[in-house]
Amino acid sequence: MRTLERYQKDFEEDELAQQVLHDVTTCLVRVLGTRIDQQRLDSTHVFSDMAQLGRTRLMGVALKRFLTQVKRHDPGAYAALSEELRQRYAPSEHLLFGAVGKDRVTRRLLRQQVAEDLYQLLRHFADQPAHARRSSYRAMDRIFHEQCEVQEQKVTVKTKTGKTVMQNPSDPDATYDGYKGPGYQVQVAETCHPDNEVQLITCALPQTAAVPDEQAVAPVLADLQASGLLPEQMLGDSHYPSDENVQRAQSYGVELVGPVPGAAPVQRADDLTIDDFVIDEATEQVTCCPDGHAPVRSVHDPVSGKTHTTMPAAVCAQCAYRNQCPVQEAPDGYHLEHTAKQRRVAGRRREQATEVFRQRYRRRSGIESANSGLKRRTGLGRLRVRGRPRVFQALYLKIAGWNILRASVCAKMRELVHARAQTAAFRLSVWLRPILHAGRNAVEGLETAVAAFHCPFLHGSGLTRAA
Repeated sequence: MRTLERYQKDFEEDELAQQVLHDVTTCLVRVLGTRIDQQRLDSTHVFSDMAQLGRTRLMGVALKRFLTQVKRHDPGAYAALSEELRQRYAPSEHLLFGAVGKDRVTRRLLRQQVAEDLYQLLRHFADQPAHARRSSYRAMDRIFHEQCEVQEQKVTVKTKTGKTVMQNPSDPDATYDGYKGPGYQVQVAETCHPDNEVQLITCALPQTAAVPDEQAVAPVLADLQASGLLPEQMLGDSHYPSDENVQRAQSYGVELVGPVPGAAPVQRADDLTIDDFVIDEATEQVTCCPDGHAPVRSVHDPVSGKTHTTMPAAVCAQCAYRNQCPVQEAPDGYHLEHTAKQRRVAGRRREQATEVFRQRYRRRSGIESANSGLKRRTGLGRLRVRGRPRVFQALYLKIAGWNILRASVCAKMRELVHARAQTAAFRLSVWLRPILHAGRNAVEGLETAVAAFHCPFLHGSGLTRAA
């Protein structure tokens, strides 16, 4: 166990788990001939080994742990605190506030009381370095400033705290996701080419739970590029393919495929969009309208990123598409204003309504089975460790193990193992042949020696061969 713990510490300090995942993945991709040109991206939530605490219990647990340290190391300072305060936090963490009513008013009053107790202790021990340097004091201080605010010496509990606040003093790195709860998450990129016998995870990016999926595209692509596993096409749900991420993926030579984030503008089915206009992508100037008429002028402002287009009034007034066109009538003519982002988004919305897009995008859902398998087979959903270094190490190693499990069921891998086993057996036989030959000669020499001594009792019996 001591050796195991030492190696675990080395892995944490040197961040070797990520290198293990990289080496295992690149080797399996090369050996199995896995096609990596089509991949899919998704995130899955991970709970660390910590209790899920409400806001009142979070403040109460932090306060109790600090009081426990004060009582152990400075009994005099602990005894100087008020009896009511000490008795309030005397029960164990599991029984803390157990006798308090569950109605809304009682819970609100209790939360206010705990917040005031926190503020009192922070001020009382702030000028005592022996206690202010403790990790329990720093945790208490962080929780107070995240959960409460002080206005004119009056403590007020914040209505909302955001997602990047401490969830448990035992795991200060964990954050909160509004849909899935406290903990961490891992961004997973997996191959999805239909010719692959098995699909392998090519990239794993551990994060805290509060990080939006939209921010994961750039680091995932950078990691895949560093590993030499960059795809040509990446599928993702609506959290990933924002216009900025699509442009960023194109800079890597990757096509990011997915639904356009956000709700589509309210319009009729036959309404025209900016995508129906002919626009020069290099200059963002409108060449002609959907009816084939050239504009009077089209000027792009590089500072604001907007293009202002003026159409001929006589043409627009008599156009058959007048009620469907986005061109707006003004006193000095008909005007259209658009940005490059609006043009690209309109084109993507039209593309995602086609059957071709649906056929391309349908393979994205397969990553959900990988996420489920990771949690069932490797225990990824609920880890037995807590804290960012250990959680990230466990995630890397579990995903490396998942790739090994997937490769083990591949027929090509079984054929490779069988061939190497036969080669190893042949080499072993070649190595043992001289030894067996020497042993046979030794046995024959022993029989000759026994016969020379005229010992009929020994000669011909099994004793000589045994010897």
